[in-house]
Amino acid sequence: MVNDTLQNIEQKMQKSIDVLKRDLAAIRTGRATPALIEHLKVDYAGVPTPLNQIAGISAPEARLLVIQPWDRGSSHSIEKAILKSDLGLNPASDGNVIRLNIPPLTEERRLELAKMVRRRVEEGRIAIRNLRHEAMDELKKMEKDKEISQDEHKRALDQLQKLTDGFIATAEQNGRDKEVELMEA
Repeated sequence: MVNDTLQNIEQKMQKSIDVLKRDLAAIRTGRATPALIEHLKVDYAGVPTPLNQIAGISAPEARLLVIQPWDRGSSHSIEKAILKSDLGLNPASDGNVIRLNIPPLTEERRLELAKMVRRRVEEGRIAIRNLRHEAMDELKKMEKDKEISQDEHKRALDQLQKLTDGFIATAEQNGRDKEVELMEA
């Protein structure tokens, strides 16, 4: 019963880390990567659709992204979505493909993006701590209902804390890696 609770929380914490990694991948560095724009929502036939579901995205060069819409009529919507995003990129379209030149980052923009990375990492840590509280409440209820002993409760709390510390360390390491990537690009 305690193991089920801990496994459930561990899975949820792993999902929080996965979300954090996806968020960090979407933060622009000096290099072109499809992860930068694939999450953008494009108004396609009146429905907000992720860009990677309506177009092929490739990075043929270090500073260039090429978007090839599967439906040529969606080119204008894709351009609009890119312009509305906070990425600061200007699309160039020839009717068939959309090209995005990734300009080198200024020092000021790097520092701004580093702040954004730290904010996202903090949000990830908060999510993990909230999951820890959820598990603590569940364990406390089990002890109160006499489903587990005080000793089992104490051991489970220790395991939960180790789990939480591990996931928070992972989140912080992901943030540090992204900051290094931002500063070197």
